[in-house]
Amino acid sequence: MKKMPPLLLIAALTACGPTETPKQTNVPTVDELVAAPAQLKELRQQCKTDRATLGDVLCNRVAEATRKRFYGDGKTPYTPSETSPRF
Repeated sequence: MKKMPPLLLIAALTACGPTETPKQTNVPTVDELVAAPAQLKELRQQCKTDRATLGDVLCNRVAEATRKRFYGDGKTPYTPSETSPRF
């Protein structure tokens, strides 16, 4: 009876292994999408209208590429103006 809990624990841990994710070979990377703005614009429209067909992986990469194009590389420092605004 004392051997049962460790055996159940071992069985539960072996059943919870990492899952295999299906790889999509024709999905462009984020950097490829950033370099091709026309393709990015087209894919953004397609993700808005038919996300289920394109898949979450591609639409998440499109969103990340859009964010990178908007914000840039993030290395531009904030430089406030010399004079304060007058209200």
